[in-house]
Amino acid sequence: MFVLSNLIVALSQVADFILLAYMWIVIISALISWVNPDPYNPIVRFLYKVTEPVYYRIRKIIPLRLGFVDITPMIVILIIVFLRYFLIQTLLDMAYRIH
Repeated sequence: MFVLSNLIVALSQVADFILLAYMWIVIISALISWVNPDPYNPIVRFLYKVTEPVYYRIRKIIPLRLGFVDITPMIVILIIVFLRYFLIQTLLDMAYRIH
């Protein structure tokens, strides 16, 4: 049973790392959007390709803008924080109970 427990712990740690990395990508994307970035810059294009599909889905569900401020990145960050505290912690607790 310890093999399954270790597998769940490893998967939860990888998922936690991916969520944390994506959260930083969202933060960097939001900060770069405050200045007028060059749309042909490879970093800006990468950030756009990685974040816009998620932003699009959120905007379809919650079409909310506060004036000129787009709060979609904040909603994505809140979802990531929720997943890290709920999903990852639940997986870890489950793995420790199996062990």
